[in-house]
Amino acid sequence: MDRTQILLVGLPLFLFFTDIINLFSPSPPPKSSHHNPIPQPQPQSQQPHLQQQPLDFPTKKSEIGPIGAGLIGVGNTVSIDFCTSCSYKGTAVTVKNMLESLFPGINVVLANYPPPLPKRVISKVIPVLQTGIIIAITAGDQIFPRLGVTPPQLYYSLRANKFRSIASTWLLANFVQSFLQSSGAFEVYFNGELVFSKLKENRFPGEFELKELIGKRIGNTAIF
Repeated sequence: MDRTQILLVGLPLFLFFTDIINLFSPSPPPKSSHHNPIPQPQPQSQQPHLQQQPLDFPTKKSEIGPIGAGLIGVGNTVSIDFCTSCSYKGTAVTVKNMLESLFPGINVVLANYPPPLPKRVISKVIPVLQTGIIIAITAGDQIFPRLGVTPPQLYYSLRANKFRSIASTWLLANFVQSFLQSSGAFEVYFNGELVFSKLKENRFPGEFELKELIGKRIGNTAIF
């Protein structure tokens, strides 16, 4: 037998006999396990219970005056009557905000100041005349013969250039109507009393001027 055969036969026999020896040999004694002792909790010394006391913070109540104190304008009304067709609304709103800022609590009322009655009546007639002239220019050839009326010389002058005549009539009538509807007023009243009139002064009131006029009437001179 060569070495290879001896190795193949001898290795299994060696392993077999080794298993038999291990089977009949006594088992080694078990290893003793050393457990670390668990430290027992030591009783803690009871500390005296400290009673928590609320912290005393200094409190100071602010003295609050009666409701409305400081509103120096309460109970007073300022009326601003202005010309709406004159584009005075922006100025009126600016004055309103200024007065409400200077005199808290004051009531500021904005309203339109109408023109005199004759101008208002004429301004209502202008649109009717405007429409009649435009209709006459465009359809006068059919209207005048049916009415049996001889057209005036101005009619033939207007018909010579219809577009220019209609445009001129429209613009002129609108301008006249706007002029009649405008009053040019900017009147300031304090509790019904006139304190400033643009119709008399021919100018707008100044900020400091209104401040003085309204402040004197309110009776609060401490703001100056």
